[in-house]
Amino acid sequence: MAMIKTLVFAGGPIHDFRGVGTAAREGLAGAGDFDIDYLEEDLDALLAPRLEPYQLLVFYYTIGSLTDAQKNGLLNWVNSGRGFVGIHSAADSFRECPEYRALVGGHFVTHPRYRDYQVSITDRAHPITDRLSEFIVRDEQYILDYDPRVQVLATALWQGQAMPVAWTNAWGKGRVFYLALGHDEPAMRQTMAQLLLVRGARWAAGVREE
Repeated sequence: MAMIKTLVFAGGPIHDFRGVGTAAREGLAGAGDFDIDYLEEDLDALLAPRLEPYQLLVFYYTIGSLTDAQKNGLLNWVNSGRGFVGIHSAADSFRECPEYRALVGGHFVTHPRYRDYQVSITDRAHPITDRLSEFIVRDEQYILDYDPRVQVLATALWQGQAMPVAWTNAWGKGRVFYLALGHDEPAMRQTMAQLLLVRGARWAAGVREE
């Protein structure tokens, strides 16, 4: 079995990036088909020469800003056919960078209190959500403004409206998966969050589920 060369990157203020990054790394490692490097805080990891060895980037970050070289390194790398997985606050990174927001497919607006809520699957035919049904998570629900062209895979209700919890997006030849779950380490370690992360990472890397 070919291993998926993966960079798990975590950083930024506000969130427990180390706890979430560790939970994401361990979840992917447990799947058995990811060859993982783990890095925190150093956004120069997005420069073109440093991203080049990787097939997949799993990204958890909040706020911050990108230099042009970092931005172009990331965007061009994904465009060339690589995979990007954004977890939770990846939709609240680099607020002054519209190109990054377009890559992710949406951005954070607000959130209700941390609580239990139900996630519904809206596309049971997609490889990431194949044969899944409703489930309950304890997490911070992100309310997002998103591009209507993204493919929404799962939603949760907020004030009577269905808000996306997971979607896919295209960026050139690359694949993007965004998962709104994973505010903190306990949330990221929940069974369904881990399952969606692993499936989404495989999909973004262009690997079919067995």
